Amino acid sequence: MTTTHIDGVTVNTQASVYFDGKCVSHGVTFPDGTKKSVGVVLPATLTFNTGAAEIMECVAGACEYKLAGSDTWLSSGPGDRFSIPANSSFEIRVTEAYHYICHFG
Repeated sequence: MTTTHIDGVTVNTQASVYFDGKCVSHGVTFPDGTKKSVGVVLPATLTFNTGAAEIMECVAGACEYKLAGSDTWLSSGPGDRFSIPANSSFEIRVTEAYHYICHFG
């Protein structure tokens, strides 16, 4: 099931802008202190590094991704999720706007 809205949270109104505007996100903090980000990746091929483990949830659009150490590109569309280990990286290839929620930890 695709997440369509998030209730009862604090949203950081200052956007985080990466890769010359190809990725824009906003931090979201839940009452229990859990943090996520909500954003969009515009058409590009980008490499992201992780500190904490992450789960990327596709809200709209689509992407292909490749985890560190793999040669295989996998697809992700609305409702799909993929996991990235802590202290790792992944490449993401987007041909249409990819809207996401990033779940940390």
